[in-house]
Amino acid sequence: MTVKVAINGFGRIGRNVLRAIVESGRTDISVVAINDLGPVETNAHLLRYDSVHGRFPATVTTGTDWIDVGRGHMQVTALKNPADLPWGDVDIVLECTGIFTSKEKCQAHLENGAKRVLISAPGEGA
Repeated sequence: MTVKVAINGFGRIGRNVLRAIVESGRTDISVVAINDLGPVETNAHLLRYDSVHGRFPATVTTGTDWIDVGRGHMQVTALKNPADLPWGDVDIVLECTGIFTSKEKCQAHLENGAKRVLISAPGEGA
């Protein structure tokens, strides 16, 4: 069974999570969506050329609303409000914005269909 993952926030942490999944070679984890307010091509460029980790280990291609690293298109959205995100087919949302750090703030991800949310920043009330 493949675990479907969405990344909310494609900054350094979000990009490095994707890099780790690709470099691991795991086929049981599929990143299906990315939500970030930056333009698709800017996010792809930052993924391709990391100033610390170097070039991304796979070819990065883009479309109007997707990025592909050789594992299938990842739908890209640019929505501020998690309540607007289409997570109906997502098993885990990786919350990497640093903004939504409590259960209450992440509730919208769950209400929109995500089965679980993993927060990358220190959680409030943890």
